[in-house]
Amino acid sequence: MRFITVLLFLLLPMLSALAVSLPPVIGDHMVLQRDMPVPIWGWGEKGEKVTVSFAGQSKSTTVGKDGKWMVKLYKLKANAKPSTLSIKGKNEITLKNILVGEVWICSGQSNMEWKVAQCANPKEEIAAANHPNIRLFDVPGHTVHPLPQDQGKGEWKVCTPSTISGFSAAGYYFGRRLHKELNIPVGLIGSNWGGTRIEPWTTLDGFKSVPELSDQAKSVAGYTADKKVGGASPSAIYHSMVHPLTPYAMRGAIWYQGESNGGEGISYYHKKHALVKGWRKAFQNSKLAFYWVQLCNWKKPGTTPGGGDGWAKIREAQTQALDLPHTGMAVIIDLADAHNPGDIHPKNKQDVGARLAQWALHQTYNQKDLVPSGPLYSGHIIKGNQIHVSFKNVGKGLIVGKKEGLNPTKLIKNGTLKHFSVAGKDKKWHWAEAKIVGEQVVLSSKEVKTPVAARYAFTMNPADANLYNKEGLPAGPFRTDDW
Repeated sequence: MRFITVLLFLLLPMLSALAVSLPPVIGDHMVLQRDMPVPIWGWGEKGEKVTVSFAGQSKSTTVGKDGKWMVKLYKLKANAKPSTLSIKGKNEITLKNILVGEVWICSGQSNMEWKVAQCANPKEEIAAANHPNIRLFDVPGHTVHPLPQDQGKGEWKVCTPSTISGFSAAGYYFGRRLHKELNIPVGLIGSNWGGTRIEPWTTLDGFKSVPELSDQAKSVAGYTADKKVGGASPSAIYHSMVHPLTPYAMRGAIWYQGESNGGEGISYYHKKHALVKGWRKAFQNSKLAFYWVQLCNWKKPGTTPGGGDGWAKIREAQTQALDLPHTGMAVIIDLADAHNPGDIHPKNKQDVGARLAQWALHQTYNQKDLVPSGPLYSGHIIKGNQIHVSFKNVGKGLIVGKKEGLNPTKLIKNGTLKHFSVAGKDKKWHWAEAKIVGEQVVLSSKEVKTPVAARYAFTMNPADANLYNKEGLPAGPFRTDDW
Protein backbone atom coordinates (compact mmCIF):
# COMPACT_ATOMS: atom_id res chain seq x y z
CA MET A 1 0.00 0.00 0.00
CA ARG A 2 2.82 2.35 0.88
CA PHE A 3 4.50 1.51 -2.44
CA ILE A 4 1.34 2.45 -4.37
CA THR A 5 1.05 5.72 -2.44
CA VAL A 6 4.68 6.62 -3.19
CA LEU A 7 4.20 5.68 -6.85
CA LEU A 8 1.14 7.89 -7.16
CA PHE A 9 3.04 10.73 -5.50
CA LEU A 10 5.85 10.37 -8.04
CA LEU A 11 3.43 10.16 -10.97
CA LEU A 12 1.23 13.08 -9.85
CA PRO A 13 3.31 15.82 -11.52
CA MET A 14 3.30 13.82 -14.76
CA LEU A 15 -0.43 13.18 -14.60
CA SER A 16 -1.20 16.83 -13.84
CA ALA A 17 1.02 17.93 -16.72
CA LEU A 18 -1.13 15.88 -19.09
CA ALA A 19 -4.37 17.36 -17.81
CA VAL A 20 -6.04 20.22 -19.66
CA SER A 21 -5.83 23.35 -17.52
CA LEU A 22 -7.10 26.94 -17.64
CA PRO A 23 -5.93 30.39 -16.57
CA PRO A 24 -7.66 31.68 -13.40
CA VAL A 25 -9.57 34.33 -15.37
CA ILE A 26 -11.53 31.52 -17.04
CA GLY A 27 -13.48 30.01 -14.19
CA ASP A 28 -16.72 29.57 -12.30
CA HIS A 29 -18.94 32.67 -11.99
CA MET A 30 -17.28 34.54 -14.86
CA VAL A 31 -18.99 36.88 -17.30
CA LEU A 32 -18.24 36.30 -20.97
CA GLN A 33 -18.32 39.27 -23.31
CA ARG A 34 -21.37 39.50 -25.57
CA ASP A 35 -21.38 40.37 -29.27
CA MET A 36 -17.76 39.56 -30.05
CA PRO A 37 -15.66 36.40 -30.53
CA VAL A 38 -14.73 34.92 -27.14
CA PRO A 39 -11.31 33.27 -26.74
CA ILE A 40 -11.11 30.28 -24.39
CA TRP A 41 -7.57 29.04 -23.85
CA GLY A 42 -5.30 26.98 -21.68
CA TRP A 43 -2.68 24.26 -21.63
CA GLY A 44 -2.44 20.52 -22.21
CA GLU A 45 -0.40 17.72 -23.74
CA LYS A 46 1.03 18.32 -27.23
CA GLY A 47 -1.32 16.91 -29.84
CA GLU A 48 -4.21 16.45 -27.41
CA LYS A 49 -7.66 17.27 -28.77
CA VAL A 50 -9.56 19.85 -26.71
CA THR A 51 -13.27 20.58 -27.13
CA VAL A 52 -15.03 23.60 -25.62
CA SER A 53 -18.82 23.57 -25.38
CA PHE A 54 -21.05 26.49 -24.41
CA ALA A 55 -24.44 27.92 -25.34
CA GLY A 56 -25.04 25.39 -28.11
CA GLN A 57 -21.58 25.85 -29.59
CA SER A 58 -18.85 23.21 -29.68
CA LYS A 59 -15.34 24.20 -30.80
CA SER A 60 -12.36 21.83 -31.00
CA THR A 61 -8.64 22.35 -31.42
CA THR A 62 -5.36 20.54 -30.84
CA VAL A 63 -2.75 21.42 -28.24
CA GLY A 64 0.30 22.89 -29.95
CA LYS A 65 3.96 22.02 -29.58
CA ASP A 66 4.26 24.72 -26.93
CA GLY A 67 1.58 23.02 -24.81
CA LYS A 68 -0.97 25.77 -25.47
CA TRP A 69 -4.43 25.69 -27.04
CA MET A 70 -7.14 28.20 -27.85
CA VAL A 71 -10.58 28.27 -29.43
CA LYS A 72 -12.82 31.24 -30.14
CA LEU A 73 -16.52 30.96 -29.54
CA TYR A 74 -18.78 32.77 -31.98
CA LYS A 75 -20.48 35.93 -30.80
CA LEU A 76 -22.74 35.36 -27.80
CA LYS A 77 -25.96 37.11 -26.85
CA ALA A 78 -26.33 38.65 -23.39
CA ASN A 79 -27.73 36.11 -20.96
CA ALA A 80 -28.43 36.51 -17.24
CA LYS A 81 -29.40 32.86 -16.87
CA PRO A 82 -26.48 30.93 -15.30
CA SER A 83 -25.01 28.38 -17.71
CA THR A 84 -22.22 25.81 -17.70
CA LEU A 85 -19.16 25.70 -19.93
CA SER A 86 -17.23 22.48 -20.46
CA ILE A 87 -13.66 21.88 -21.61
CA LYS A 88 -12.87 18.30 -22.53
CA GLY A 89 -9.51 16.77 -23.30
CA LYS A 90 -8.13 13.70 -21.59
CA ASN A 91 -9.81 15.20 -18.55
CA GLU A 92 -12.96 17.30 -18.38
CA ILE A 93 -13.52 20.66 -16.66
CA THR A 94 -17.01 21.98 -16.03
CA LEU A 95 -17.36 25.67 -15.20
CA LYS A 96 -20.58 26.71 -13.51
CA ASN A 97 -22.71 29.82 -13.07
CA ILE A 98 -21.48 31.53 -16.26
CA LEU A 99 -23.23 34.70 -17.53
CA VAL A 100 -22.89 36.67 -20.76
CA GLY A 101 -22.80 40.46 -20.72
CA GLU A 102 -20.29 43.31 -20.62
CA VAL A 103 -16.74 42.96 -19.31
CA TRP A 104 -14.41 45.79 -18.27
CA ILE A 105 -10.97 45.96 -16.69
CA CYS A 106 -10.45 48.55 -13.93
CA SER A 107 -6.82 49.58 -13.55
CA GLY A 108 -4.43 52.25 -12.32
CA GLN A 109 -2.84 53.35 -9.07
CA SER A 110 -4.25 53.92 -5.59
CA ASN A 111 -7.34 55.92 -6.50
CA MET A 112 -8.49 52.97 -8.60
CA GLU A 113 -7.28 50.51 -5.98
CA TRP A 114 -9.13 52.38 -3.17
CA LYS A 115 -11.72 49.95 -1.87
CA VAL A 116 -15.43 50.38 -1.36
CA ALA A 117 -14.76 50.00 2.37
CA GLN A 118 -12.38 53.00 2.26
CA CYS A 119 -14.66 55.43 0.46
CA ALA A 120 -17.79 57.45 1.11
CA ASN A 121 -20.75 55.77 2.85
CA PRO A 122 -19.07 52.36 3.12
CA LYS A 123 -21.59 50.71 5.44
CA GLU A 124 -24.58 51.66 3.34
CA GLU A 125 -22.89 50.84 0.05
CA ILE A 126 -21.62 47.45 1.20
CA ALA A 127 -25.00 46.48 2.65
CA ALA A 128 -26.72 47.34 -0.64
CA ALA A 129 -24.23 45.48 -2.86
CA ASN A 130 -26.43 42.49 -3.56
CA HIS A 131 -26.03 42.19 -7.34
CA PRO A 132 -25.91 38.55 -8.45
CA ASN A 133 -25.45 39.61 -12.08
CA ILE A 134 -22.33 41.68 -11.34
CA ARG A 135 -19.22 39.54 -11.11
CA LEU A 136 -15.84 40.56 -9.71
CA PHE A 137 -12.33 39.33 -10.51
CA ASP A 138 -9.56 40.99 -8.50
CA VAL A 139 -5.92 40.34 -9.37
CA PRO A 140 -4.37 39.76 -5.92
CA GLY A 141 -1.20 41.30 -4.59
CA HIS A 142 1.39 43.51 -6.25
CA THR A 143 3.71 41.56 -8.53
CA VAL A 144 6.21 42.19 -11.31
CA HIS A 145 8.12 40.15 -13.86
CA PRO A 146 10.68 40.98 -16.57
CA LEU A 147 8.84 38.86 -19.16
CA PRO A 148 5.13 38.46 -20.04
CA GLN A 149 3.56 35.76 -17.90
CA ASP A 150 0.83 33.37 -19.03
CA GLN A 151 -0.31 32.29 -15.57
CA GLY A 152 -1.74 34.69 -13.02
CA LYS A 153 -3.89 34.56 -9.92
CA GLY A 154 -7.40 35.46 -8.90
CA GLU A 155 -10.94 34.12 -9.04
CA TRP A 156 -14.37 35.31 -10.09
CA LYS A 157 -16.83 36.13 -7.32
CA VAL A 158 -20.48 37.07 -7.30
CA CYS A 159 -21.05 40.64 -6.09
CA THR A 160 -22.51 40.46 -2.58
CA PRO A 161 -22.03 42.46 0.64
CA SER A 162 -19.41 39.90 1.67
CA THR A 163 -17.35 40.21 -1.55
CA ILE A 164 -17.58 43.90 -2.51
CA SER A 165 -15.82 45.62 0.39
CA GLY A 166 -12.30 44.97 -0.92
CA PHE A 167 -13.01 45.71 -4.58
CA SER A 168 -12.18 48.96 -6.40
CA ALA A 169 -14.78 51.57 -5.46
CA ALA A 170 -14.43 53.51 -8.73
CA GLY A 171 -14.66 50.26 -10.67
CA TYR A 172 -17.69 49.02 -8.75
CA TYR A 173 -19.66 52.27 -9.09
CA PHE A 174 -18.85 52.33 -12.81
CA GLY A 175 -20.03 48.77 -13.27
CA ARG A 176 -23.09 49.23 -11.09
CA ARG A 177 -24.37 52.08 -13.25
CA LEU A 178 -23.78 50.10 -16.44
CA HIS A 179 -25.61 47.12 -14.95
CA LYS A 180 -28.54 49.27 -13.89
CA GLU A 181 -28.93 51.12 -17.17
CA LEU A 182 -28.13 48.29 -19.60
CA ASN A 183 -29.95 45.66 -17.54
CA ILE A 184 -27.47 42.93 -18.46
CA PRO A 185 -24.69 41.13 -16.55
CA VAL A 186 -21.45 43.01 -15.96
CA GLY A 187 -18.03 41.53 -15.25
CA LEU A 188 -15.37 43.73 -13.61
CA ILE A 189 -11.68 42.80 -13.55
CA GLY A 190 -9.59 44.76 -11.05
CA SER A 191 -5.83 45.07 -11.56
CA ASN A 192 -4.29 48.02 -9.73
CA TRP A 193 -1.36 49.07 -7.57
CA GLY A 194 -1.07 52.24 -5.51
CA GLY A 195 1.80 54.63 -6.15
CA THR A 196 2.69 53.24 -9.56
CA ARG A 197 3.63 55.17 -12.67
CA ILE A 198 2.13 54.55 -16.10
CA GLU A 199 5.29 53.03 -17.58
CA PRO A 200 5.22 49.67 -15.73
CA TRP A 201 1.63 49.11 -16.96
CA THR A 202 2.61 49.65 -20.61
CA THR A 203 3.49 46.87 -23.06
CA LEU A 204 6.60 46.61 -25.19
CA ASP A 205 4.45 46.95 -28.31
CA GLY A 206 2.90 50.05 -26.80
CA PHE A 207 6.29 51.68 -26.32
CA LYS A 208 7.27 50.65 -29.86
CA SER A 209 4.17 52.37 -31.25
CA VAL A 210 5.32 55.81 -30.03
CA PRO A 211 8.64 57.07 -31.48
CA GLU A 212 9.17 59.42 -28.53
CA LEU A 213 9.35 56.37 -26.23
CA SER A 214 12.03 54.44 -28.13
CA ASP A 215 14.34 54.42 -25.10
CA GLN A 216 11.74 52.60 -23.01
CA ALA A 217 11.11 50.18 -25.86
CA LYS A 218 14.81 49.33 -26.12
CA SER A 219 15.02 48.85 -22.36
CA VAL A 220 12.10 46.42 -22.20
CA ALA A 221 13.22 44.57 -25.32
CA GLY A 222 16.47 43.85 -23.54
CA TYR A 223 14.88 42.18 -20.50
CA THR A 224 15.83 38.58 -19.81
CA ALA A 225 14.26 36.10 -17.40
CA ASP A 226 16.87 36.89 -14.73
CA LYS A 227 16.57 40.67 -15.09
CA LYS A 228 15.72 42.29 -11.75
CA VAL A 229 12.71 44.55 -12.08
CA GLY A 230 10.59 46.49 -9.61
CA GLY A 231 7.31 48.33 -9.42
CA ALA A 232 8.72 51.27 -11.40
CA SER A 233 10.33 49.23 -14.21
CA PRO A 234 8.72 49.74 -17.62
CA SER A 235 6.30 46.91 -18.52
CA ALA A 236 7.06 44.96 -15.34
CA ILE A 237 3.59 45.24 -13.80
CA TYR A 238 1.87 44.63 -17.12
CA HIS A 239 3.85 41.40 -17.55
CA SER A 240 2.63 40.01 -14.22
CA MET A 241 -0.75 41.60 -13.50
CA VAL A 242 -2.33 42.21 -16.92
CA HIS A 243 -0.74 39.90 -19.49
CA PRO A 244 -2.12 36.75 -17.79
CA LEU A 245 -5.59 38.16 -18.47
CA THR A 246 -5.01 38.45 -22.22
CA PRO A 247 -6.74 37.89 -24.57
CA TYR A 248 -9.91 37.68 -22.44
CA ALA A 249 -12.69 39.27 -24.47
CA MET A 250 -13.85 42.55 -22.97
CA ARG A 251 -15.53 45.76 -24.03
CA GLY A 252 -13.11 48.20 -22.49
CA ALA A 253 -10.92 49.58 -19.74
CA ILE A 254 -11.26 52.32 -17.15
CA TRP A 255 -8.07 53.90 -15.87
CA TYR A 256 -7.38 56.12 -12.84
CA GLN A 257 -3.68 56.96 -12.67
CA GLY A 258 -1.31 59.88 -13.09
CA GLU A 259 -0.49 61.11 -9.61
CA SER A 260 2.90 59.38 -9.75
CA ASN A 261 3.56 61.04 -13.14
CA GLY A 262 2.16 64.34 -11.85
CA GLY A 263 5.12 66.48 -12.85
CA GLU A 264 4.79 65.64 -16.53
CA GLY A 265 3.07 67.26 -19.47
CA ILE A 266 3.45 66.24 -23.11
CA SER A 267 5.49 63.17 -22.12
CA TYR A 268 2.42 61.77 -20.36
CA TYR A 269 0.42 62.28 -23.55
CA HIS A 270 2.88 60.03 -25.38
CA LYS A 271 2.76 57.46 -22.59
CA LYS A 272 -1.04 57.41 -22.64
CA HIS A 273 -0.91 56.66 -26.35
CA ALA A 274 1.52 53.82 -25.68
CA LEU A 275 -0.65 52.39 -22.89
CA VAL A 276 -3.86 52.38 -24.91
CA LYS A 277 -2.33 51.10 -28.16
CA GLY A 278 -0.42 48.40 -26.31
CA TRP A 279 -3.43 47.09 -24.40
CA ARG A 280 -5.58 47.10 -27.53
CA LYS A 281 -3.05 44.88 -29.27
CA ALA A 282 -2.62 42.62 -26.24
CA PHE A 283 -6.37 42.08 -25.85
CA GLN A 284 -6.73 41.68 -29.63
CA ASN A 285 -9.33 44.44 -29.76
CA SER A 286 -8.47 47.51 -31.82
CA LYS A 287 -11.66 49.21 -30.61
CA LEU A 288 -11.17 48.47 -26.91
CA ALA A 289 -12.91 51.40 -25.22
CA PHE A 290 -10.62 53.31 -22.87
CA TYR A 291 -11.93 55.82 -20.36
CA TRP A 292 -9.71 57.55 -17.85
CA VAL A 293 -10.07 59.88 -14.88
CA GLN A 294 -8.48 63.31 -15.05
CA LEU A 295 -6.67 64.05 -11.80
CA CYS A 296 -8.72 65.57 -9.00
CA ASN A 297 -8.18 68.94 -7.34
CA TRP A 298 -5.61 68.58 -4.56
CA LYS A 299 -3.70 70.63 -1.96
CA LYS A 300 -4.41 74.29 -1.21
CA PRO A 301 -6.61 76.21 -3.65
CA GLY A 302 -4.76 78.07 -6.40
CA THR A 303 -4.89 81.84 -6.03
CA THR A 304 -2.83 83.16 -8.96
CA PRO A 305 -4.56 83.88 -12.29
CA GLY A 306 -1.80 82.32 -14.40
CA GLY A 307 -1.72 79.04 -12.49
CA GLY A 308 0.34 76.42 -14.32
CA ASP A 309 1.40 74.75 -11.10
CA GLY A 310 1.20 71.17 -9.94
CA TRP A 311 -1.00 68.90 -12.01
CA ALA A 312 -2.11 71.56 -14.51
CA LYS A 313 0.02 70.20 -17.35
CA ILE A 314 -0.68 66.51 -16.78
CA ARG A 315 -4.40 67.27 -16.79
CA GLU A 316 -3.80 69.01 -20.11
CA ALA A 317 -1.98 65.92 -21.41
CA GLN A 318 -4.86 63.73 -20.28
CA THR A 319 -7.22 65.95 -22.25
CA GLN A 320 -5.01 65.97 -25.35
CA ALA A 321 -4.93 62.16 -25.35
CA LEU A 322 -8.63 62.21 -26.23
CA ASP A 323 -7.39 62.32 -29.83
CA LEU A 324 -7.23 58.54 -29.51
CA PRO A 325 -10.44 56.98 -30.92
CA HIS A 326 -12.91 55.27 -28.57
CA THR A 327 -11.65 57.15 -25.50
CA GLY A 328 -13.12 59.52 -22.95
CA MET A 329 -12.20 61.35 -19.75
CA ALA A 330 -14.08 61.93 -16.51
CA VAL A 331 -13.36 65.44 -15.18
CA ILE A 332 -13.35 65.47 -11.36
CA ILE A 333 -11.75 68.78 -10.37
CA ASP A 334 -14.79 69.35 -8.14
CA LEU A 335 -14.76 66.11 -6.12
CA ALA A 336 -12.08 66.73 -3.49
CA ASP A 337 -13.38 67.13 0.04
CA ALA A 338 -13.57 70.90 0.60
CA HIS A 339 -12.73 70.33 4.27
CA ASN A 340 -9.70 68.17 3.48
CA PRO A 341 -8.16 69.30 0.17
CA GLY A 342 -4.87 67.67 1.14
CA ASP A 343 -6.31 64.15 0.81
CA ILE A 344 -4.94 62.65 -2.40
CA HIS A 345 -7.61 59.95 -2.13
CA PRO A 346 -10.96 61.76 -2.34
CA LYS A 347 -13.66 59.56 -0.84
CA ASN A 348 -16.35 60.33 -3.40
CA LYS A 349 -15.80 57.49 -5.85
CA GLN A 350 -19.52 57.25 -6.58
CA ASP A 351 -19.36 60.27 -8.88
CA VAL A 352 -16.06 59.09 -10.37
CA GLY A 353 -17.62 55.79 -11.41
CA ALA A 354 -20.82 57.45 -12.59
CA ARG A 355 -18.93 59.95 -14.76
CA LEU A 356 -16.86 57.18 -16.34
CA ALA A 357 -20.07 55.28 -17.01
CA GLN A 358 -21.56 58.43 -18.57
CA TRP A 359 -18.88 58.27 -21.25
CA ALA A 360 -19.38 54.54 -21.81
CA LEU A 361 -23.15 54.82 -22.05
CA HIS A 362 -22.92 57.69 -24.53
CA GLN A 363 -20.08 56.50 -26.72
CA THR A 364 -19.74 52.73 -26.34
CA TYR A 365 -23.41 51.91 -25.86
CA ASN A 366 -24.69 54.64 -28.20
CA GLN A 367 -27.00 56.41 -25.76
CA LYS A 368 -26.69 59.69 -27.62
CA ASP A 369 -29.32 61.38 -25.47
CA LEU A 370 -26.69 61.47 -22.72
CA VAL A 371 -24.00 64.14 -22.88
CA PRO A 372 -20.70 62.29 -22.24
CA SER A 373 -19.08 64.85 -19.96
CA GLY A 374 -19.02 68.43 -18.82
CA PRO A 375 -18.06 71.23 -21.25
CA LEU A 376 -14.67 70.78 -22.93
CA TYR A 377 -12.88 73.66 -24.65
CA SER A 378 -13.27 73.55 -28.43
CA GLY A 379 -12.10 76.96 -29.62
CA HIS A 380 -12.15 80.72 -29.15
CA ILE A 381 -12.47 83.98 -31.06
CA ILE A 382 -11.01 87.34 -30.00
CA LYS A 383 -13.31 90.29 -30.54
CA GLY A 384 -11.81 93.58 -29.40
CA ASN A 385 -11.26 93.39 -25.67
CA GLN A 386 -13.15 90.11 -25.31
CA ILE A 387 -12.41 86.44 -25.81
CA HIS A 388 -15.38 84.30 -26.78
CA VAL A 389 -14.77 80.70 -25.71
CA SER A 390 -16.67 77.78 -27.25
CA PHE A 391 -17.22 74.30 -25.84
CA LYS A 392 -18.35 70.86 -26.87
CA ASN A 393 -20.50 68.72 -24.57
CA VAL A 394 -22.56 71.75 -23.57
CA GLY A 395 -25.59 69.50 -23.16
CA LYS A 396 -28.72 71.42 -22.28
CA GLY A 397 -26.71 74.57 -21.57
CA LEU A 398 -23.98 76.18 -19.47
CA ILE A 399 -24.54 77.12 -15.83
CA VAL A 400 -22.77 78.35 -12.75
CA GLY A 401 -22.91 75.38 -10.41
CA LYS A 402 -21.79 74.05 -7.06
CA LYS A 403 -21.02 70.45 -6.12
CA GLU A 404 -20.99 69.38 -2.50
CA GLY A 405 -20.21 65.83 -1.46
CA LEU A 406 -22.44 63.16 -2.97
CA ASN A 407 -25.23 65.65 -3.62
CA PRO A 408 -26.17 66.57 -7.19
CA THR A 409 -24.70 69.77 -8.60
CA LYS A 410 -26.76 72.83 -7.70
CA LEU A 411 -27.53 75.64 -10.08
CA ILE A 412 -26.37 78.96 -8.61
CA LYS A 413 -28.81 81.55 -9.93
CA ASN A 414 -27.14 84.84 -10.81
CA GLY A 415 -23.85 83.24 -9.82
CA THR A 416 -20.45 84.55 -10.89
CA LEU A 417 -18.12 82.36 -12.95
CA LYS A 418 -14.70 81.99 -11.35
CA HIS A 419 -11.19 80.89 -12.19
CA PHE A 420 -11.07 82.30 -15.72
CA SER A 421 -8.08 84.49 -16.58
CA VAL A 422 -6.81 86.38 -19.61
CA ALA A 423 -3.47 87.78 -20.74
CA GLY A 424 -2.18 90.16 -23.40
CA LYS A 425 1.00 90.00 -25.46
CA ASP A 426 2.98 90.75 -22.30
CA LYS A 427 1.98 87.29 -21.03
CA LYS A 428 0.83 88.72 -17.71
CA TRP A 429 -2.27 87.02 -16.39
CA HIS A 430 -5.24 88.74 -14.80
CA TRP A 431 -8.51 87.40 -13.42
CA ALA A 432 -11.26 87.78 -15.99
CA GLU A 433 -14.86 88.77 -15.80
CA ALA A 434 -16.66 85.76 -17.26
CA LYS A 435 -20.23 85.66 -18.52
CA ILE A 436 -22.29 82.88 -20.06
CA VAL A 437 -23.67 84.03 -23.41
CA GLY A 438 -25.62 81.24 -25.08
CA GLU A 439 -23.26 78.27 -25.44
CA GLN A 440 -20.15 80.41 -25.00
CA VAL A 441 -18.29 82.08 -22.16
CA VAL A 442 -17.23 85.65 -22.86
CA LEU A 443 -14.10 86.87 -21.05
CA SER A 444 -12.72 90.36 -20.45
CA SER A 445 -10.56 92.25 -17.98
CA LYS A 446 -10.10 95.96 -17.32
CA GLU A 447 -6.36 95.29 -16.97
CA VAL A 448 -6.08 93.71 -20.45
CA LYS A 449 -7.18 95.97 -23.29
CA THR A 450 -6.23 93.49 -26.02
CA PRO A 451 -6.35 89.92 -24.74
CA VAL A 452 -4.58 87.18 -26.68
CA ALA A 453 -5.01 84.13 -24.44
CA ALA A 454 -7.29 82.62 -21.80
CA ARG A 455 -7.07 79.98 -19.10
CA TYR A 456 -9.58 78.17 -16.92
CA ALA A 457 -8.89 76.12 -13.80
CA PHE A 458 -5.28 75.70 -14.92
CA THR A 459 -3.82 75.05 -11.47
CA MET A 460 -3.26 72.23 -8.98
CA ASN A 461 -6.47 72.93 -7.06
CA PRO A 462 -8.99 75.14 -8.88
CA ALA A 463 -11.33 74.84 -5.92
CA ASP A 464 -13.65 77.67 -6.96
CA ALA A 465 -13.95 76.68 -10.65
CA ASN A 466 -17.69 76.53 -11.20
CA LEU A 467 -18.60 76.20 -14.88
CA TYR A 468 -20.92 73.22 -15.47
CA ASN A 469 -23.50 72.08 -17.96
CA LYS A 470 -27.11 71.70 -16.87
CA GLU A 471 -26.52 67.96 -16.51
CA GLY A 472 -24.33 68.83 -13.51
CA LEU A 473 -20.97 67.86 -15.04
CA PRO A 474 -17.97 70.19 -14.60
CA ALA A 475 -16.06 71.89 -17.38
CA GLY A 476 -12.55 70.65 -17.98
CA PRO A 477 -9.49 72.87 -17.35
CA PHE A 478 -7.88 74.41 -20.42
CA ARG A 479 -5.57 77.07 -21.74
CA THR A 480 -5.46 78.64 -25.20
CA ASP A 481 -1.75 79.47 -25.04
CA ASP A 482 1.38 77.32 -25.06
CA TRP A 483 3.58 79.57 -22.92
